[in-house]
Amino acid sequence: MFDDVKEQLALIIDRFCQTRGLPTGKVEFRNIPFSGEWGLAAPLFPLAAADPDKSLPVPKKAQEFAEILKNQVADLPGFSHIEAVKGYLNLYFEPHQYAERVVSMVLEQGKAFGSQAQQGKPVMVEYSNPNTHKPLHVGHLRNVILGGSVCNILEASGKKVIRANYIGDIGLHVIKWMCNYEMYHSGEQPGVDTMRWMADLYAEADKRFVSEPAFEAAVRDYFGRWDAGEQHLKDLWKQTRDWSMEGFEQVYTLLGEHFDRIYFESEVEEPGKALVDQLIQSGLAEDGRPENPVIIDLDKKLGTKEEYRVVVILRSDGTSLYATKEIPLAIMKFTEYDLDQSIYVIDVRQSLHMKQIIKVMELMGYPWAGRMRHLAYEIVNLPGNVTMSSRDGTVVLLDDLIREATQRALEVVREKNPALDAETMQDVAEKVALGAIKYPMISRENTKVVTFDWDTALDFNGQSAPYIQYAVVRANSILRRLNEPAPSKATFSHELTPAEVNLIEKISQLPEVVQKAAVEFKPLLVATYAFELAQAFNDFYTQCPVLSAEGSTRLSRLVLVQAAKIALENGLSLLGIQSPQVM
Repeated sequence: MFDDVKEQLALIIDRFCQTRGLPTGKVEFRNIPFSGEWGLAAPLFPLAAADPDKSLPVPKKAQEFAEILKNQVADLPGFSHIEAVKGYLNLYFEPHQYAERVVSMVLEQGKAFGSQAQQGKPVMVEYSNPNTHKPLHVGHLRNVILGGSVCNILEASGKKVIRANYIGDIGLHVIKWMCNYEMYHSGEQPGVDTMRWMADLYAEADKRFVSEPAFEAAVRDYFGRWDAGEQHLKDLWKQTRDWSMEGFEQVYTLLGEHFDRIYFESEVEEPGKALVDQLIQSGLAEDGRPENPVIIDLDKKLGTKEEYRVVVILRSDGTSLYATKEIPLAIMKFTEYDLDQSIYVIDVRQSLHMKQIIKVMELMGYPWAGRMRHLAYEIVNLPGNVTMSSRDGTVVLLDDLIREATQRALEVVREKNPALDAETMQDVAEKVALGAIKYPMISRENTKVVTFDWDTALDFNGQSAPYIQYAVVRANSILRRLNEPAPSKATFSHELTPAEVNLIEKISQLPEVVQKAAVEFKPLLVATYAFELAQAFNDFYTQCPVLSAEGSTRLSRLVLVQAAKIALENGLSLLGIQSPQVM
């Protein structure tokens, strides 16, 4: 916050350095830990260490500089007091002016509060990554929500983001589905619920493949015809893949997700096989065919032990694996977009695989290999630690989960506000439902297992999206009851209560939280911040009368409500969660 103040201070310190022959630009400002008042600290030890005059130890020299600079910055407006303490120059803001500046900034920036202008090379985030001809179920949920929120946060931090989705559109699962379709459902078309229809046919095909030897034989024959390039099967594949993509899009629309670049496994399979030949010729890969696969023994190449192990890049029969296709995909990404970073949102169980791929790219000589990053996440369980699976009875389709969440939220909204009209009630229920689903997926460490629980997800009194959303509704209810236009200028002259000070402090933290979450790829930080902000607002709401307050106190509290509402909405938006205005 307050970059202009920091710039003024930096200029004064640089002038001081120039007069003493010291290097400029050495001092970094830090926020003083909040304890009821706001301040900046400038540690002067780097300057003291750089001083050619070594007559004093560095700590004493830093204290001497702090005392000199205390006098030189004494006339700067907006500070209540300035201290020189143990080599630090500490400057404390005048509380009312600080409050006015924070709230004015939020009101002025609105939806942009917490965000920076985009600059630099783009970052690509690859997430979702479903297989066509299979359903999107709750097991995919965390990937989609985590990837989407990471993209939002990176964009807010000033990064240009390319949202990528790598679709598995080839393989045995596709062949099983198509064979089952032609044998038992030829000519059928998906209805309104494309995902459900595709999922039912996949489950049916999988059961037949396991239990019916004749069907398994038919699938093997089908696979041979596919490999031979039979045109009829290629045409059917394209048509059924389109159906599957339509089903995915329905779910992505429900979740509020979109993608800028879609990659398909089918477009990198042949380039991958060509690259394998090059790797064999270069000596990096070992060709064990026809008895054994093509491998890269990374530990042998690197002189390590049990760190990278052996990566198989082509089966002994010449068919491709994940690694076969990951190599050309990585090259394609950096060639197309000149990326600053390439982020992979992939299950934690693929950690060794990603580590191997990054190391292979490095050994192939690509300088950007170090800018590939695996953002690992753990699974989602149903209550009772039942793991999601598309092959057994525990599977819950994403759109089914959203429908159930909406119905549950509708019951709560109807109970809380039965006077709402049906259309508004449905809109509110949908926003609450999606928030209830998304928040648990990103309010824990990425690498911790999430067990989804309805009671916790829809708890209006606990750490949940509905709790935060309800804080927005409370703020909006105050502003809606005004009989005059809301004030547009922040002025604070009354003695601030602890609840007001804490709320202003929490609001001011959003830009810093966004930057930290972007660097660490942790939506958890924003999720926690949004909850703590809602807590701070609710404390203010219960302790500080707004509409019944008088004079300047009333006006200052009204602008504070507006600022809190903006910060709450912006925090939720970074998590991909919408804010209802009534509830």
